[in-house]
Order: sequence, then C-alpha cells, then structure tokens
Amino acid sequence: MTWITTIPFDKATGKLKKLYHRVVGPDNNVDNILLVHSLRPHSLEGHMALYKNVLHHNGNQLEKHWLEALGIYVSYLNDCSYCVEHHFQGYKRLLNDDTRAEAFRKSIVDDRLSDSLSEKYETLFSYAKTLTLAPNQVEESLLKEMKQAGFSDGEILEVNQVVAYFNYANRTVLGLGVSTQGDILGLSPNNSDEPDNWVHS
Repeated sequence: MTWITTIPFDKATGKLKKLYHRVVGPDNNVDNILLVHSLRPHSLEGHMALYKNVLHHNGNQLEKHWLEALGIYVSYLNDCSYCVEHHFQGYKRLLNDDTRAEAFRKSIVDDRLSDSLSEKYETLFSYAKTLTLAPNQVEESLLKEMKQAGFSDGEILEVNQVVAYFNYANRTVLGLGVSTQGDILGLSPNNSDEPDNWVHS
C-alpha cells in the first residue's frame, strides 16, 4: 500500500481521527494518497486544503472535467498510474460520456492530443506539458497562446495551480510507494459549494 508506516482509520486517534472523518468515503475508506500522511496529520490537512481549493471549488471558472483532464495528463507525463487511474474515473463520471473519455485517454497514450482536443484546449495542455517536464523552459509566449485562444488570466491561474498540484501529488505518491490497493477508485470531495466539505463520494 505504501513504503512507510500508516495509521488505518480504525486505529486513528485525536486530530488524525477528526481529519479522517472529514475525508472518509464509503465503508470508512481513506484513499491511500491521504493515508500516507497519517504520521503527520498537519500535512494531510494541508494537502486536502490545497486539493479542495484548486480542483473542487466553485470559484473556478473552467469546467471541472477540464481540470481533471489536465490532472490525468500531468500524471501520465509523470508516469503516476495511481493518479491517472483515480482521476480518470472521476473524469469519466463528470463527462458522462465513456466513448469521449476513452478517446481522450488514447490520445494521451498515443501522444496525439489533437485527436481529442480542439486547438483552443491544446494550448492548455501544451503549457501543462512544459510546466511538468521542463518548468525552467516556461516562457510568456505559452501564456500568450492561451490568452489568444480565449482564456482569461484567472483561468490560466486555475490551470497553473492544477498542474502544480498534480506534480505535488504525483511526487507524494511516487516518492512514498503509494498504490491503489484497497482504494475505491474515482472518489473525490465533489461538493464544490462547500470548501470545508472534504468527504469523498
């Protein structure tokens, strides 16, 4: 499940138990990416605050399925199958179109994003790729391309934060050997109208 010791839901006490109750899914399931924080509850709290506000907040203007798609892409680039599998299930649920979702995934694997994305949205994914694989090579021209495609500065900030978050999450998973064993794939804190509601469903 992970390469470090974790504290399961039924053995948690104090602040950790309170946090688990905030993030728990069906059958008291706590995703392994969150469970791996159990020896330092304050970092679990920080992770969830960032995740909820970056990906699941009603202040975002981009549709949530685009944010999930960016997360899947970043995770694929980082070879983080944990996050790819979790967020692909969430993406499919949001899109409610399995054929389109599978076509998007195939376009990532085939490195042919143009097969599933319009030129407008390709600009977001081009930025995400550079920021993930060569962050020191990000230039203002990439932002100008997104603006020319019709995205506002606020939407570009959303993209930046989602890409940055997934790079953080991928490195948490890959650096601590987090697996999907025992997880329920695709759960997330979906209630975007309540920033403090972290319950996974």
